[in-house]
Amino acid sequence: MPTLKPFRGFRPQEKYAEKIASRPYDVLNSEEAKLEAKDNELSFYHVIKPEIDLPEDIDIHSQVVYDKAKENLQKLISQGVFFQEEKPCYYIYAQTMNGKTQYGIVGSASVEDYENNLIKKHELTRPDKEEDRMNHVRHTNFNAEPVFFAFKNNMELDMIIHDAILVDPIYNFVADDGVGHHVWCIDNDAKIARIEYLFAHEVDALYVADGHHRTAAAALVGSERKKNNPNHTGTEEYNYFLSVNFPANQLTIIDYNRVITDIADLSVEEFLEELSESFEIVNKGTEIFKPIELHNFSLYIDGSWYSLTAKEGTYDTNDPIGVLDVTILTNQILAPILNIVDLRRSNRIDFVGGIRGLEELKKRVDSGEMKAAFALYPVSMEQLMTIADNNCIMPPKTTWFEPKLRSGLILHSLL
Repeated sequence: MPTLKPFRGFRPQEKYAEKIASRPYDVLNSEEAKLEAKDNELSFYHVIKPEIDLPEDIDIHSQVVYDKAKENLQKLISQGVFFQEEKPCYYIYAQTMNGKTQYGIVGSASVEDYENNLIKKHELTRPDKEEDRMNHVRHTNFNAEPVFFAFKNNMELDMIIHDAILVDPIYNFVADDGVGHHVWCIDNDAKIARIEYLFAHEVDALYVADGHHRTAAAALVGSERKKNNPNHTGTEEYNYFLSVNFPANQLTIIDYNRVITDIADLSVEEFLEELSESFEIVNKGTEIFKPIELHNFSLYIDGSWYSLTAKEGTYDTNDPIGVLDVTILTNQILAPILNIVDLRRSNRIDFVGGIRGLEELKKRVDSGEMKAAFALYPVSMEQLMTIADNNCIMPPKTTWFEPKLRSGLILHSLL
């Protein structure tokens, strides 16, 4: 059973919360972050993307960038913008998008649980991205951004959340993208003890939904500090890291689609003929067509939309990875027909989060930038958890979670 501990969070004074809160570091580039933080010296981008305060030609992985992150964060603390909670607490962090609200429990997850696979992964991480976030944690001594975990539903935890949100939240605002963010603090000793007990005795595992690199980085820094501390006891804050934990039944994974630059040397007619070996194909005309179920795909090419339904025998229903639509697409189209084998490195393919809509796929093909687009039916939370439980790894760019957690609302100190 995993550990989820209360902690003395650092958080902004209520009047500053909305101005501080930012999108995660990895959903926008430096130029976009600089534009969003314009005229807002409190924006948390100054901490998680501090290169926006440095010359444009700066190497974003250089020491001076991490030093700037530390400087900017310490300035916010010294000015009283951020304060530290007097006692260890849990928090409820809720997000409202398109009329639906999901409620997560904020606590500190265990490095040891990550190492022992009680925190389950479903994606591979890149060492360079791990090292970047590790350096950020090392130099600031904070988990400045939360990771996004899921857990299998627990009725008593649902009731605790329900009771906690009956009072006014400590933060309550709607961000520029229309997503509402609401935070409550749980500082009642009995409730704190009960939450800690339930995670330790009734929650089988935590599942990384979003933030694989931040999770790995936090765990690696914790392990590093354990090895370098001859007086290590296991109670130090570096043994834990910041997480928001949502009941799985509240979460929705949206589609993660693909666009390709070319169809090799094939004509559109030849390409469709090749596809017909593995798919039932229906021409849907010029109106945007969205996949209607698992193993049904949309193809947009040459101004038309097509429905592709994988034929029986093109996937293995007993293989949790083989049955995924991203795997079917790779095994039946990208690799054998188009010779796109390494999805991580090929410059002939790009990935488009479903939050942008299928109009974005059409736009990129119609512009001539791309030759064709594939839209996929989204993976379910059940599939994700089955894959993680079987210690399997999904292909890259399989899941996209919305809404994203805002950074800067609650921080966890390693000291």
